[in-house]
Amino acid sequence: MNTSNALDPQSPLARAIYDLGIVSSIVFALIFVIVTGAITFSIFRFRSRAGEPDPGQIQGNRKVVIAWTIVPLVITGHQFWWEVEYPGSKVITANEIHIPTGKRLSVRLESKDVLHEFWVPQLTRKESNVPGQPNHIWIQADRPGNYIGQCSEFCGTQHAWMRILVVADEPAQFEQWQQAQLRPGQSPTTNAALKGQELFRTMSCINCHAINGVAGANLRVAPDLTHVGSRKQLASGMIDNTPANMRLWLKSPQHIKPGALMPDFTLTDEQLDQLAGYLSSLQ
Repeated sequence: MNTSNALDPQSPLARAIYDLGIVSSIVFALIFVIVTGAITFSIFRFRSRAGEPDPGQIQGNRKVVIAWTIVPLVITGHQFWWEVEYPGSKVITANEIHIPTGKRLSVRLESKDVLHEFWVPQLTRKESNVPGQPNHIWIQADRPGNYIGQCSEFCGTQHAWMRILVVADEPAQFEQWQQAQLRPGQSPTTNAALKGQELFRTMSCINCHAINGVAGANLRVAPDLTHVGSRKQLASGMIDNTPANMRLWLKSPQHIKPGALMPDFTLTDEQLDQLAGYLSSLQ
């Protein structure tokens, strides 16, 4: 028999392999002892004892069930914007996501049309918004400030401009924001704004957008506009939210964001002033 390739049992390599086998055996033995000991301890430490009451039952406990099933945030992807719901308070907004600092929040991700991907690099990992298949992530900000993210999955022509703005507020400020969001949209205070509201009601706007407090404006095919004037940006991060930019957006949405589902309405200058003024007043 040819033994020229056999390992010399006295060689350094053979001794190292032997020593490694010994160490591995010791490690596995220790793991076995630790696990067995933990199981044995649990059996005796937490076993039922005579005279003790039965453990508390949570079946049918509504508060516990709600605490386990309600998600603090539901974020839904659309082409090309984000819908944000707070199930606990019933607040609904768009694109600008307010969260309290120092709190780990459970987020449910959904999609209304195609595959999107929610990503705010400083706060959480990437996760897909899949039509018909909700996903889940955790999100937390320890310091107040603005955190920028975007859709990181190609979802159409404006994929690159489907921005996310997460605003982390101190808990007290977050609660103030939330209470403000629950109020109905501000009633017009000028004749021009009143005409702007009437334009919103009589044109196609009311068929897609909701404004809490305006009769019949309860559809959310497009972003909820109840407090659109208070948001920092328009068109999901395309432009800053100023009265001039609001007018520009209404005048030519397809020029600013080609492929967006909002059409051009060929409004007159007077109509633009009225409608933009009304929407900017919705603080």
